[in-house]
Amino acid sequence: MMEVRLAAVRVDLQSNTPVILLQEKDGDRSLPIFIGAPEATAIAYAIQGVDVPRPMTHDLMVDLIGALGATVVRVVVTEVRETTYYAEIHLEMSGRRFEVSSRPSDAVALAARTGSPLFVAEELMDVAGVLVETGEDDDEETRGEPDEIVGRFREFLDQVRPEDFSG
Repeated sequence: MMEVRLAAVRVDLQSNTPVILLQEKDGDRSLPIFIGAPEATAIAYAIQGVDVPRPMTHDLMVDLIGALGATVVRVVVTEVRETTYYAEIHLEMSGRRFEVSSRPSDAVALAARTGSPLFVAEELMDVAGVLVETGEDDDEETRGEPDEIVGRFREFLDQVRPEDFSG
């Protein structure tokens, strides 16, 4: 398992679909995951600290977890099956640990609100990660455009077969 950071929430210009980019903390690869518009909005609101008059679904999740005396330990994007990504929310309550299956978009939205660390399974990053080339200066111009990253990822999806993901 490798730690990642939420590098961006963007809209793929070709498909007009939101995408999140999870970038290795100690590397140059990114994992682009296409998500729904409501989840993209929820993640963007959390990142920007936007206050809404009533709790959004992910705010409610945070409140429920806290009311139960639990904490979010981490979020892990675990696998992709037939272009569908899977994640787990790792919780701790009364000294016990629990894992709850989740869509990556919901798990990332929750992590963005709680400040919980994000992880990606190494096997997933090896198979679906996109290498972002960097120069000596590690600034935004040398890291590649998000649309380019998403384009390379789409090429990968066009060529991948289900058996490529078997252990």
